[in-house]
Amino acid sequence: MRFDIPTLLSLLLIQVLVLALVLPVLMGWKVSRAARCAQGATALQAAGWLALLLSPLAGSLLEPWLAALALGLLSGGLSALWWALRTWLGERPGRWLMPALPLLLPLGYLLAADNYPIRVGLANAGLGLQLALLALACGLPPGGGAPLAQAESQRWRLLLLVSMAALALATLWRGAVGALDPASYPTLASPHPVNISALVLAHIAVMISMLAVLVAWRGETEAALQRMSQTDALTGLANRRALVGRAAEMMSMARRYDEPLALMMLDLHGLKAVNEQHGQVAGDQALALFAACLTQVQRIGDVVGRVGGEEFAVLLARSDGQGPQALDARLRSALADRAPKELGFALDFSAGWAKLRHGDRNIEDLLRRAEAALYEAKRSGSGRLYAEPGVED
Repeated sequence: MRFDIPTLLSLLLIQVLVLALVLPVLMGWKVSRAARCAQGATALQAAGWLALLLSPLAGSLLEPWLAALALGLLSGGLSALWWALRTWLGERPGRWLMPALPLLLPLGYLLAADNYPIRVGLANAGLGLQLALLALACGLPPGGGAPLAQAESQRWRLLLLVSMAALALATLWRGAVGALDPASYPTLASPHPVNISALVLAHIAVMISMLAVLVAWRGETEAALQRMSQTDALTGLANRRALVGRAAEMMSMARRYDEPLALMMLDLHGLKAVNEQHGQVAGDQALALFAACLTQVQRIGDVVGRVGGEEFAVLLARSDGQGPQALDARLRSALADRAPKELGFALDFSAGWAKLRHGDRNIEDLLRRAEAALYEAKRSGSGRLYAEPGVED
């Protein structure tokens, strides 16, 4: 089978143009930052290949400028894909180099416009470096806080790594041939083996990168839906379902290592009055601030959740009787400091707590006793903390 360079170039342009049009249709317009970068990468690649194919028709005066523009667009497409991977997978090598190369490469190309070996070697070396950084980005494991840290991403990352690494080697090879032996590779359309290899690999890399983007986007969407199913939309805290799941793990660990575990229930006072006097928005802001203060004062290892309209729960790992009292004091201090300044009015709450017992089957047993203590705290007056009956301090 013979590969014709003009045909390969034309098919590559058609391929990236179609992908640039289809990708936003498949993903939609309201997508994450990573997905938007992936869409932009395809659009920049399409514009770059189009400018590259049109540059020989622009005449001797405009040809270098159009070729430099094409180089910048192609480099920008690789950088946009790198940013998508960085957003999905966490911090990747090349943070400063990737944004700079789309500007530096066209500038270097124009400065060396009269020296074919230098400009060809420089252009392909820059693109090859970007492709190598993309391969490295796929090879490193996802970061802990990345959207796809918990998602299955090894397979598509491996495919993208192989395709980008192969294309990087071909691009660097093409740059070396153009710089050291320009007579055998005088133009982009030269039927040189390195040119044919690079274009065939470019077809493969474009196809694999778009498949990888779609798989990564699906994983990001599924992870976001999972977070939404376990997160309270207003406060960002764990909802009751997520709290129950974490409680089972924490109760099991507490029993295995014979460690204390406490559950604290908190009820925000006067939310109905806040809604009536200041409006629903102020009531939502009060709930959000209360949740933020809870997050601010919780210890590492504790789990905070919203279990009802005005009710919150905190699972305190390795906590004796002093733990709930200390958390109660820290929370009241944080509310006294922040609520008047951020809301314009004070916030108060009542709390009750219970500790894990040998006969507890699940968190519901703890919740019932903590709610009973909370009820006693509310009945005795606002701003109190009560323990379940029989708890030894």
